[in-house]
Amino acid sequence: MKAACVILAAGQGKRMRSQRVKVLHPVCGRPMIDYPVSLALARRYAPVVVVVGRQAAEVQAHLGERFGRRVRFALQDPPRGTGHAVLCATEALAGVRGKLVILSGDVPLLTGAELGALERAGRRAAVAFLTCRLDDPRGYGRVVRDRRGAVERIVEQADASPAERRLDEINTGIYLVDAAFALRALRRVRRANAQGEYYLTDLVRAARRAGLAVAGVELGGGAAAAVLGVNDRAELSRAGRDLNRRLLAALMARGVSVVDPDTTWVEAGVRVGQDSVLLPGCTLSGDTRVGRGCRLGPGAVLHDARLADGVEVRAYSVLEGCRIGRRAQVGPFARLRPGSVLEAEVRVGNFVEVKKSRLGRGTKASHLSYLGDATIGREVNVGAGTITCNYDGERKLPTEIGDGAFIGSDTQLVAPVRVGTGAYVGAGTTVTIDVPDEALAISRVRQRNIPGYALRRPGR
Repeated sequence: MKAACVILAAGQGKRMRSQRVKVLHPVCGRPMIDYPVSLALARRYAPVVVVVGRQAAEVQAHLGERFGRRVRFALQDPPRGTGHAVLCATEALAGVRGKLVILSGDVPLLTGAELGALERAGRRAAVAFLTCRLDDPRGYGRVVRDRRGAVERIVEQADASPAERRLDEINTGIYLVDAAFALRALRRVRRANAQGEYYLTDLVRAARRAGLAVAGVELGGGAAAAVLGVNDRAELSRAGRDLNRRLLAALMARGVSVVDPDTTWVEAGVRVGQDSVLLPGCTLSGDTRVGRGCRLGPGAVLHDARLADGVEVRAYSVLEGCRIGRRAQVGPFARLRPGSVLEAEVRVGNFVEVKKSRLGRGTKASHLSYLGDATIGREVNVGAGTITCNYDGERKLPTEIGDGAFIGSDTQLVAPVRVGTGAYVGAGTTVTIDVPDEALAISRVRQRNIPGYALRRPGR
């Protein structure tokens, strides 16, 4: 349907108890305002106008960076209710004819299915809106219908009579209206109500008085979660859980095995290839891309990580801002920090930390090592306890290890330093000068045994 869209995002969000405006609180890794804006753009509503208020500059900056010029803005300051918020968008809606969709900025679970139902009803009505029934409708406006089931009006909780408060059908705040009628009627709305605000809900009464059709589109019980806004931290948590379930279901539908959805978390935008397995406790966030046939976890944490096909990330490993080649193995208990690149078939084992380093194809660092600011060639063996000493107190300095080198256990490589191709470094060595190709470097003191030393110690 061709329609304009106004998204209300100027609310105070007091129940969030936060210094951050409500619509910028993240749900599965993205500010909740992103979801209705993305949905409106996907349905080709134009223009899409976001009404901002509290922390307007921050909201505009975020949406401008995320969506560019596809989104317009209107300022509501001070806030005087939902009807007033729509009127604040009048200038941004200049020239709009036909239908206008009105959404809230705090409905991250809303989908095209609900909007499709609204659009179908809105073709025959001046005002159409979505409703649902709740076991506990407290806090929501109630839908009042006549004996034939036609909508008479919407009454807000604060203005409802005891009988009206017992009604269980609520207004979700999602509308499709005739734009010209709505803007004209809202200019005549008064704020003679308990909250002293200009109510958007008064459009229903105005349409009835004008003899125009009104449609209250009741959604089934399963759709209620999709249309209800997020008002406090508990509802934020539930929205995240529900959206996470939806994201995991989409992954499973595309051929990913999620062993335990109750303990597996993915953010919006994460991609996982077919035949990959997510074991319990995995968390995938940011711009993470996982190839085909990978195996992650249990307890693996990936953020902004790129994994090629066939990668195995073993238990409780943490990967941030890194790239992993085909058939590489990471962990258990490994940490890959931003800027790390593991080429194909690399093995990084338990309690190994890699920072801003590149490990060439087939290289192995299996135990208890720190590799920082290093360029390591192919088929290198890095022994247990190896450390690249990359910081001199002022600067981060590089270490280079050539193809086929062997680094013995408990080695310290004091940067800047280079170990040549095919070179060997003996266990326990501190390398402070370059090691030539094919050479052996040893710096440890020659062992000396003192016979009977223990017997001569004091106290024996």
